[in-house]
Amino acid sequence: MSTRFPFTAVVGQQDLQLALLLNAVAPNIGGVLVRGEKGTAKSTAVRALAALLPEVEVVAGCRFSCDPASPDPTCPDGPHTGAAAEARDARMVELPVGASEDRLVGALDIERALAEGVKAFEPGLLAAANRGILYVDEVNLLHDHLVDVLLDAAAMGASYVEREGVSVRHAARFLLVGTMNPEEGELRPQLLDRFGLTVEVAASREPDQRVEVVRRRLAYDDDPAAFAARWAHEESAVRQRIVGARELLPKVRLGDGALKQIAATCAAFEVDGMRADIVMARTATALAAWDGRSDVLAEDVRQAALLALPHRRRRNPFDAPGLDEDKLDRTLEESAGDDDDPDPDGPGGGGQPSPEEGPQGGDAGARPGTGEDGEPQPAAGGAGEQAPARAAEPFRTKALTVPGVGAGAAGRRSRARTERGRTTGALRPRGALTKLHLAATVRAAAPHQRARGRSGPGLVLRRDDLRQAAREGREGNLVLFVVDASGSMAARQRMSAVKGAVLSLLLDAYQRRDKVGLVTFRGTAAEVALPPTSSVDAAAARLESLPTGGRTPLAAGLLRAHDVLRVERLRDPSRRALLVVVTDGRATGGPEPVALAGRAARLLGAESVASVVVDCESGPVRLGLAGRLAEELGGTAVTLEELRADAIAGLVRDVRGTTSRRAA
Repeated sequence: MSTRFPFTAVVGQQDLQLALLLNAVAPNIGGVLVRGEKGTAKSTAVRALAALLPEVEVVAGCRFSCDPASPDPTCPDGPHTGAAAEARDARMVELPVGASEDRLVGALDIERALAEGVKAFEPGLLAAANRGILYVDEVNLLHDHLVDVLLDAAAMGASYVEREGVSVRHAARFLLVGTMNPEEGELRPQLLDRFGLTVEVAASREPDQRVEVVRRRLAYDDDPAAFAARWAHEESAVRQRIVGARELLPKVRLGDGALKQIAATCAAFEVDGMRADIVMARTATALAAWDGRSDVLAEDVRQAALLALPHRRRRNPFDAPGLDEDKLDRTLEESAGDDDDPDPDGPGGGGQPSPEEGPQGGDAGARPGTGEDGEPQPAAGGAGEQAPARAAEPFRTKALTVPGVGAGAAGRRSRARTERGRTTGALRPRGALTKLHLAATVRAAAPHQRARGRSGPGLVLRRDDLRQAAREGREGNLVLFVVDASGSMAARQRMSAVKGAVLSLLLDAYQRRDKVGLVTFRGTAAEVALPPTSSVDAAAARLESLPTGGRTPLAAGLLRAHDVLRVERLRDPSRRALLVVVTDGRATGGPEPVALAGRAARLLGAESVASVVVDCESGPVRLGLAGRLAEELGGTAVTLEELRADAIAGLVRDVRGTTSRRAA
C-alpha cells in the first residue's frame, strides 16, 4: 500500500483541516463539502485524514462492519450473537463520479431471487464505508439521484435497498466528504444544505508559503516513507487528540446563552429551515471538545457559523458564498447581552447588498458608459463600444425542450431514456440486468415451461427470459446562447431587459441541470465568451461584463455556434443541444450580410439543431426579422414578453415544432 501524504504536513489549509477534524470527532455534524480551485490539496487532505482515525472494532467476517458491542439487529449478515471481534483500520471508500446506483447501495441477484427465492444481496460502497469515510471527488458532477441516495443514507445512518418487492436494510454511518471545483458547476441548494460544513479553499498568494508547499511535495515524491516518518510524531499527537475529544464530547455543556446566540445568528442571516441551527450546535460542541473544554464559548459559536452558514445563504447559483463577519460579530454581541433590540441593519443588513430596483428608465441601475452616464469607449477595430448594462431582474421562464427522446445525462429538460423514471416498456438486457420488468419476464418464460419440464410451483427461468425495464425520464441538454451585442441592441434599457432574459434562461438551465455555453457577436466578428460548461454562474459573470456596440455580424455568430456544437458532438455525442439565439434579427456589415445570415441559419437547420430565437425587437413598428430567422433555422421564435412563464399571451413554447415543419 502506498504511503499517504501526512495530514499535518498540508500547508495553509487550516479551515479545511479543522472542518475534517471536527467531523472526525463528531460525525453527526453531517460531513464536509470542500469547494475550491484545482491544485489546492483538497483530495490530499481528505485521503490523509483516514490515517488519523482510530481503529474500529468489527464483527469478524461481517461485510457491513457491525460493532460487536452493539451489532445491527437487521444486518443482512446477522444475527451476530456471540460473534468474534477483530480490530482494523478505519476505511476510506471513494465513490467514482460514473458509479451506478447499484454500485453505491448494492445489488440483488435477480436470477437467484426469482429462481430460488433467496435474498442474494451484494453490498455496495455504502456498506463498505460504514464506520469509516466516504469520499466523493467532484461531487457536483455526480448524478442528482445518486447524491440524493448518498445524503439520505448519511442523514439516516442506514441504507435501504428495494428491488421488485425484496427489501434489504443495513447500517451506513460514515463521515461524508465531498470536494468540488465551482468552475465545473454548482450543487443544487437543497443538496448544499445537506452537507454539515463547507470550506472554501484557494492557493496561497504568499510566496513563502508557496515555496514551502513545493518543498514538502518534492520531499514526499523523493521518498514518501522517509517524509511520512518525519511527521509521525505530529500525526500521532493529532490521532490521540481525536480520541480524547471523542471521549470528552458527551460531557460538553451547551448552555442556553450559546443556544440563543446560535438561534439569533441563523435568524439574522435568514437561513432556511432548522438544519443550520442543529449543525451549528453540534459543531460548537465539537469545537469545545477539540480544545479540551467542557463548556461552549462564544468563540465556538462564531467559528461554527463560519463553517456551517456560508453555503446555506445562497438563494440562487449566482450568489457568491460567504458570510459578513462584521454582521456576525454584531449579532453575537447583541444576543449575548441583555439588549434585545433588533439588528439596526435588519435581517438582510450588515453590508449585504439590497435588492436592485431594476431598470426603470434609460439609466436606472446602469454603470458608467455612454449617453447621460458618460462617454463611449473606443473598441478594437474602430467600432463604438458601450460599457456593460446591468441585467434586469430575472424571472421564471417558459419551458423550452428539445424534440424527440434522447439518452443524455440525467437532468430535467427534455425526454430521455434513463435508469430512473416511469416504465414505458421492456427490452432484452445488454450486459448486467439492473431494472427487472417482472411481467415481461414472466410472459417470455411462460410458453416454455412444459418444454423445460416444470413440475412444481416455481417458474423455470433461463437467462434469455429476463427483460430489462425501459424507463423514460428527463435529460440535461447543452443550451448554447448566441447573444447579439451589437449597436442595434445597445439602448441601455433594452440591453438590460435582454440580459435579464438571458439570466432567467441561465437560472432555468441551472435548475434543469444543463450545460451552457455563450457566443456573442458584434463589430466585425463573433467570439466564444464561454465554452460549454456546467458552471452557469460563470456564464452569468460573462454576461454581466458583456459590452455592446458596433455592427451586427449575425452570420459570424451563427457560424461560430455551428463550430461549437460540432466540437461538442464529438466530445459528448449523447448530449443533445438547444440553440438559443437572442437578437432582433438585423444583420449588417460586410457584403450581403442578410443573405450570409440566412445561409448560416439554414446550415444549422439542415443538421437538425433544435433552436429558439428570442425576438428582442421593440417599438411600434416591427420588421419581423427574428421570426424569419427562426424559420430558416427550422425553430421557434418567442418574444421577450412571451418568454415569461406567467405571461398571458402565447402558449408554452416547445421546439417540437421544428420536427413537424421538417416532416411537412
